[in-house]
Amino acid sequence: MANIKSQIKRNRQNNKRRLRNRVDRGAARSAVKDARSAIDAGIPESKAALLQAIRLLDKAAEKGVIHKNNAARRKSRLVKAFAKMEPTKVEAEPTPVEPVAEEPKKASPRRRAAKVEEPKVEEATEPKKTAAMKKETEPKKATVKKTVAKKPATPRKTTAKKE
Repeated sequence: MANIKSQIKRNRQNNKRRLRNRVDRGAARSAVKDARSAIDAGIPESKAALLQAIRLLDKAAEKGVIHKNNAARRKSRLVKAFAKMEPTKVEAEPTPVEPVAEEPKKASPRRRAAKVEEPKVEEATEPKKTAAMKKETEPKKATVKKTVAKKPATPRKTTAKKE
């Protein structure tokens, strides 16, 4: 345990930062893991997982939680794996689709009520005057300057250098 005041404070600060950074580092790590498993499985939604992982890696690097080169390396590996990925083919029997006429959707009661209300008409009012506009439009008031009698300046006494 440190016995110097500044080192005790430094330890407290480091602990707070460690806990704060842990959240971002863990989120990035789990996003990379999810993206990697989606890519390995060949799931079509793996692109969304890849983009999420890239986003979280960039965020962690921007905050300084991980080094920017570390984030770049991980992103590069993920994108390479995604490029090599062959999506799994879903084998399903194609069923004939009959064209069905779709009925227009009814608006929800809230939307109907909103449509029925008439638009509010604002009354014609004068625009609010800003401070600059008030100065321009108002007549200038005559200002009276008070003059204060000044004391006459006293001549300065100069000290002559004695030789």
